[in-house]
Amino acid sequence: MNTPAAPVKITVLGATGMAGSRIVDEALTRGHAVTAVARRHDGQAPARDGLQRVTADVTGPVPALEAADVVVSALPARVALPLLPELTARAAGRRLLFVGGAGSLRLPSGERVIDQPGFREEWKPEASAHVELLDALRALPQDVDWTFLSPSALFLPGERTGTFRLGDDDLLTEADGTSRISAEDYAVALLDEIETPRHSRRRFTVGY
Repeated sequence: MNTPAAPVKITVLGATGMAGSRIVDEALTRGHAVTAVARRHDGQAPARDGLQRVTADVTGPVPALEAADVVVSALPARVALPLLPELTARAAGRRLLFVGGAGSLRLPSGERVIDQPGFREEWKPEASAHVELLDALRALPQDVDWTFLSPSALFLPGERTGTFRLGDDDLLTEADGTSRISAEDYAVALLDEIETPRHSRRRFTVGY
């Protein structure tokens, strides 16, 4: 990992959630300037160099977009999807990165994860919204620079190891068949992509 000579200005929407908080922490650790946007910042860690907190309900006008080099949406897909026109209009010329879902990833059979009989019903509304969001991103004009990062099937807080694999549209699994990534290593992969773009206008995935 090579940190850029100059910090990148990153706005993170949904900055206090599981993924968003790890992305903010990873970005600050690497010396970037972060604007963390969330409904509430109660109980958050003390102020850090390079961090600006903004309290806002993003169902209204989304703040802190024009000053960013990169905008990261760590919002639920059902929240991010209706914001897409505003994000693409107001963040024109900036990179847009989206915390995605695993449901649209493919299995060796070619079927999607979301379509499997064992996929939990309570997960389907958000997983379906992620599928719809990815389809909407793929339909955007060619001048919109977006990236959608899908985690592995099991996506939970854990350890930052810095050791993982990247893939494209296929679910990554370990030798025992499990598919997992920690939120900490997910954030590493996303910040690597911000610093060294390799997946412009593409979805990619990360797993062990």
